[in-house]
Amino acid sequence: MSKVKSSETVKVVVRCRPLNRKDAAGVTGTPGGRGGIIEMDVDRGQVVLRNPRALPGEPQKTFTFDSVYDASSRQRDLYDETVRPLIHSVLDGFNGTIFAYGQTGTGKTYTMQGEWLEPERRGVIPNAFEHVFTQIARSTADRQYLVRASYLEIYREEIRDLLDPNPPHTLELRESPESGVYVRDLTSCVCKSVKEIQELMNVGNQVRSVGATDMNEHSSRSHTLFLITVECSQTGPDGRQHIRVGRLNLVDLAGSERQAKTGVHGERLKEAAKINLSLSALGNVISALADGRGGHVPYRDSKLTRLLQDSLGGNAKTVMVATLGPAPQHYEETLTTLRYANRTKNIQNQPRVNEDPKDALLREFQKEIARLRAQLSHREGRGKHRKEEGWDGEGDEEGEEEVEKERKLQEERLEEEKEAIREDGSLLAVEKQRLLGENEIMMGDLRKERDTTEQLTAKYKVHTHIYREESLGVFLSLPPPLLSCPAHLPFF
Repeated sequence: MSKVKSSETVKVVVRCRPLNRKDAAGVTGTPGGRGGIIEMDVDRGQVVLRNPRALPGEPQKTFTFDSVYDASSRQRDLYDETVRPLIHSVLDGFNGTIFAYGQTGTGKTYTMQGEWLEPERRGVIPNAFEHVFTQIARSTADRQYLVRASYLEIYREEIRDLLDPNPPHTLELRESPESGVYVRDLTSCVCKSVKEIQELMNVGNQVRSVGATDMNEHSSRSHTLFLITVECSQTGPDGRQHIRVGRLNLVDLAGSERQAKTGVHGERLKEAAKINLSLSALGNVISALADGRGGHVPYRDSKLTRLLQDSLGGNAKTVMVATLGPAPQHYEETLTTLRYANRTKNIQNQPRVNEDPKDALLREFQKEIARLRAQLSHREGRGKHRKEEGWDGEGDEEGEEEVEKERKLQEERLEEEKEAIREDGSLLAVEKQRLLGENEIMMGDLRKERDTTEQLTAKYKVHTHIYREESLGVFLSLPPPLLSCPAHLPFF
């Protein structure tokens, strides 16, 4: 059954951190960026980048984004304006992703996590935790929620479960029609409060890979993803329970690095090589999607891009926070970040609500049946109108052929749905039987529609012949119509 997919672009915001002690010396201030090579126009959503080695008269580079946050911006400003609407969508059953992207030391982890013990400095993740459970507490009595959390890192292209540091086997990526790309056997813990979910993150942060470099004393040496799954069960008008599942990916990427600036060597150098490799793969995916030509997208080039497959060009609502540093010595890295962010805002996603497959399938069948009923009612009304106008019935056979063709098409679609259910390896046997049973009910309704249409058509032919006999004064011998009457006619 055809389904019109609505699309939306990835939302991109840019945030510039203040100058720190290491890069503040000798920097000439600019109004919007509080010093350095970056000037921000918050009202227009613009970032102006000044090349410190530009020749006289060389124009500055200007970029426009959904929102920009300068060095004076507060954690809460970014959350309320950019993240809060996304969390509401997740609670309504959409997939949502927030990821921070930028050079090492530009404030990605501060933006995503912040200072947990200071309310004004809490980042996206702790604010999202509080938001989710606050909204659940305010929900109506007919809704029941289940919240689960997982925490992983990608370290040197290896997926690690931060809630189970010593799993019995290597974690692998899998893909299913309903869940998309996921990590098989990843720990998933039920959380009933903000405190419980915070404790899980604290456990994971204790074993997360971090290390000191010349640019960042607490440099992330891996990409991390904290996944929150929110299942909502609600009683519908039909008295049945309907389930929607929202998934929120909170992603803190490791920063791109240049060995000459970070001063890393040995194991840190190997880590940096893997980080840069995966970020390069992410850049290639962004470029391929932003190109818009529908060509090959290299999601499989890294674990990171595979995990972000649904977030970039998939079915999620996605926010990218590009973080910048204002220091002149990092001009090239800042320009690269802005260019990638500028491309990302052109990526189209097709967000959709995640529902119990049975619920979604039943609703689609119900829409098809409602459409057929409306079509049948229209044909019946048109027949009565033509009879009143003295229409002689020419072209009626052609109309019947169109209806019959449409009916056969609907039956073929139902058969395709049935076959898809049988072949879907992600569904349990019991669930398959339920879906197949519902499919059979829909098939039965469609057959009843067909039988009723034939009955009404036959009656219409009888009335047409009677009308002709009365109007012409000629009485023809007409054999009785063969009617196929179902035991129970559907309600119109």
